[in-house]
Amino acid sequence: MFTDTHCHILSEEYSNYEDIIQNLNKHNIKRIIINGYNLSSNKEVLKLINRYSNVYGAIGLHPNYIEENNEVVINHIKANINNQKIIAIGEIGLDYYRNNNNKEKQLEVFNTLLTIADENKLPVIIHNRESTEDLIKILKKHNLKGIIHSFSGSYETALELIKLGFKLGINGIITFKNTNLGNTLKRIDLKNILIETDSPYLAPEPVRGSKNEPRNLIYIANKIAKIYNINLEELSIILENNFADVFDI
Repeated sequence: MFTDTHCHILSEEYSNYEDIIQNLNKHNIKRIIINGYNLSSNKEVLKLINRYSNVYGAIGLHPNYIEENNEVVINHIKANINNQKIIAIGEIGLDYYRNNNNKEKQLEVFNTLLTIADENKLPVIIHNRESTEDLIKILKKHNLKGIIHSFSGSYETALELIKLGFKLGINGIITFKNTNLGNTLKRIDLKNILIETDSPYLAPEPVRGSKNEPRNLIYIANKIAKIYNINLEELSIILENNFADVFDI
């Protein structure tokens, strides 16, 4: 069975989100990590992890949701990170694609959240879009582990992030026809990989263009098994060990 290490199975995204969660086992999904990204999503993550045994949570503040209530969100994160089923701070990070006019504010908030993770010995789940140079600089100031969500960068970038203690979160992008990610992964030890769907986004081939769900993790797993020339059972064991390297559950 597999773990979806990054998804957003929330009422805002799905009318049938509880059905999706209740049917995870039918689709060979052992557990999912639902990632919050603002105050309302963080609150819902906390409700869902208490309701379902196979749902774990990460609470965070996505760079695209930096608003006037940053302090409220950060205080809410601090107040809830001792919940045993909150296993990471995330989704957090930098995004210069959608907004590069508030870089200093993004860096300030990101550094604050990394410091909270440091102090509480929690891993982080990191968003990075067109901000790799600044991301690596700030991560070097901390001693953390976690996942670089939706990794699609170069081999050289992968090596730097791995050296800093991070696994690479691989999702539906690996199945896209126009990606070079497969060639990058061939040069990277499988021990550095975890898989995710980023549901409802980035549905893999052959369901690209549809609303993504954790059940589509199988398409990503099949592609990675092919890249590393192993079967799905072997892959699931290795990924479970990789998961245990990052998360303490």
